[in-house]
Amino acid sequence: MNKLKRMQPLLGTFVEVGIITERDNGGDAITAAFKGIEKVQNLLSFHNADSDLSRLNKSGRRGIELHPISADVLRLALHMTGVTKGDFNCTIGGALIEKGVLPDHGGLRPVSVGTVDDVILNGCHARLLSPIRITLDGITKGYAVDHAVNILQQQGIRSGWINAGGDLRVFGDMTIPVYRREMDESHTFLGSFSNTAISTSSAQFDYDSRFPSMILNSHTHDYKSGIWTVKAGLSWLADALTKVAGVATDNTVNKRIAALGGELLAG
Repeated sequence: MNKLKRMQPLLGTFVEVGIITERDNGGDAITAAFKGIEKVQNLLSFHNADSDLSRLNKSGRRGIELHPISADVLRLALHMTGVTKGDFNCTIGGALIEKGVLPDHGGLRPVSVGTVDDVILNGCHARLLSPIRITLDGITKGYAVDHAVNILQQQGIRSGWINAGGDLRVFGDMTIPVYRREMDESHTFLGSFSNTAISTSSAQFDYDSRFPSMILNSHTHDYKSGIWTVKAGLSWLADALTKVAGVATDNTVNKRIAALGGELLAG
């Protein structure tokens, strides 16, 4: 058995891809996984004015034809926006532009927040019925991790892991100990995990920061500092559910996250 791992800067962090394999093409499989992650990043970056996401946000009612990956992520994000009743909300980009967290690449002046009814997605064709700004930051990194795991498995890799900053997925016959870096830079042991995805989102908004972060409540436009970790079967889901935990205002959040297929490990 060979253990191989590599790291590249992607998704606004450092992404580590590791595998355990007897095959000679392990390096090729890792390279393919990184290319898959980069593809998702290029398609769905809010900061890239030429990404699929930015073109959609500028297109308005005309709409555009999306890459199948972009359409898949948007479909998942709209689903989560609906089932969480806006606790996870992919239409909140306008409010984040107003607060200086995200850039505005043009188009009609955005409204702060929309609803799933503002978006029409038919196959890969999407259009916006009002000047909202879709942001998929709450789900894209997790989706990219899942996409890369699929690529590794298609390449014949049976065991491995991908660690993309706050998004970790481990698969196959292996177990990984997981520590969470807290806001004060200390580390908390969360346990040892196999065949699962774990996502951590943190928010400590500072207008003077070069990279301000915020989990914004789409109902109240309030935000709070904190750190939340969720476990789920897939990284995109774990990633989305950390945003639900981040806007929670009552003690029912554990039950709500469990009902959606996740588990709040720490919040």
